[in-house]
Amino acid sequence: LAVVECVGALAELHPAAFIAKLIPRLKKEMFTEHMDQDNNREASEQQSLQAVRQRCMSALAAMSTQPGVVQESTPVLLEVLSSAHTGSVGFSVEEVVAACHSLQRIAEQVQDTEETGRCFHDVIIPRLLSLALQAALQGEGSSGCRSPLLEEVVLSAMVPVISTSCSRLQPTLAGQTALKAVSLFLDGDVSFLPDNSFPSHIGLLKKQQGDSWSQSQMVCLLMGCVCSLPRSVEVPQMDQLLSQLEEMSCTCSHPLSYTSAAKCFAGLVNKRAQGDSLDSLIQSTMKRVCSELDSASSSLRIQAFTHMIWVAKALLLRYHPLFTALTDKLFSLLDDADLGPMAADGFSLLMSDSPDVLNRGCHADVRIMYRQRFFSENSAKLVQGFNAAPQEKKPNYLKALSNIVNKLPKQVQVTELPALLSLLLEALSCPDRGVQLSTLSCLEPVLVDPPPALIQQLEALVGRLLPLTSSPSMNVRIASLRCIHAVSLFPVHEVLPFRARVLRALARPLDDKKRLVRIEAVQARAEW
Repeated sequence: LAVVECVGALAELHPAAFIAKLIPRLKKEMFTEHMDQDNNREASEQQSLQAVRQRCMSALAAMSTQPGVVQESTPVLLEVLSSAHTGSVGFSVEEVVAACHSLQRIAEQVQDTEETGRCFHDVIIPRLLSLALQAALQGEGSSGCRSPLLEEVVLSAMVPVISTSCSRLQPTLAGQTALKAVSLFLDGDVSFLPDNSFPSHIGLLKKQQGDSWSQSQMVCLLMGCVCSLPRSVEVPQMDQLLSQLEEMSCTCSHPLSYTSAAKCFAGLVNKRAQGDSLDSLIQSTMKRVCSELDSASSSLRIQAFTHMIWVAKALLLRYHPLFTALTDKLFSLLDDADLGPMAADGFSLLMSDSPDVLNRGCHADVRIMYRQRFFSENSAKLVQGFNAAPQEKKPNYLKALSNIVNKLPKQVQVTELPALLSLLLEALSCPDRGVQLSTLSCLEPVLVDPPPALIQQLEALVGRLLPLTSSPSMNVRIASLRCIHAVSLFPVHEVLPFRARVLRALARPLDDKKRLVRIEAVQARAEW
């Protein structure tokens, strides 16, 4: 690691020496294969070769901060991808992902000049799209072996290379890249791709005959292109693109394809100018999604739900007034027999930052304090829904609540939690360990400075925390012991009645098989 750091620092001072000496040497190391190609090759030898290759890729990324170096180092990383695709050199999926991470790092750190912009927009992105398209058209292949470029982890690693280039480097060139990408996906225009031997009738967003997931999943690369552009750059053929994306998102059966189409649709809706055309687009989408969700026999409900939740996130971030209609639908789905647990997890998606789309790095329209606003507008609905729900549906409401509260800033949690106390105590006895853990992590900061409402509920709190100290999940045991520790610091006359009971219960975790649990148990018991 120290050597890689030195490479980065020295390459800025002496780029010519690094281009002449180090890049060829690293390339030679990366493309050297052991002559012994037998299956019985030592596993440790294989691992050490992999480690050296990944280190060489990190060194290439570290030195690439100046345009001259980037033009020499990036072709080596692209060659890793094309060799892996053709099978001429045996690169593993992990090594291909490492090459993509290195390209992403270069896009993040390189100086934004005309020269580097051209390198990424005219060479790297077309090359990535070309390789992915070759792999997609080849599919499984007759021999049953498939290109590593079809793997979801590899495509997901290519997306940030494209999105970082389009969001950071040369907005005008990024606009041209988006134009080419849209014409590739909508019209099958492959004229800008290198080594162009593609058939003329490619329809990547059209519904394919048979199951051609290998082509439809490429939509994630389109998302990287069009959803990361600065808002000043116009996306071409917007209406046609949105309608094709909606169609794919709501009808495709392949999870990566329909999720990426939904994200791409949401990323474009988030940046679209306010007005009647946006409102009518959202209303027509909602109508379509709701008709699928309301039909219990539909085979496309999960697709419709995925589309709805991403559109809801796009509108929540920009405070769009039609967002409330989507949240009402989401609340109603908490009572759904099939989609209830998914709807509860959907609140986590709404409240958390998304790494690849709908974030500030992608120039999305993100207003400040949107989480607090969502919480203040919807917490009362959650409580009412919980009180009205039948017993078997209540865990969905508790999971939704803990997903929302867990993502709020700590200082907001401390002020808002007293009102939700009875629900949070209920959540501690919910069988879902994820709900237990997120509820405990919400309670812990509040117990440090307990509000009067919490002290009044001490009997219920202690009664629910003690059984969790023998939970099957180690993290739940640790978190519950921390909470019990914090309760010992409440006013003495309040906690003394519980002392004997707590000490008896803490005897068991003192003998826990995990050292981390024993440490927490010792500290908590000493305080008590």
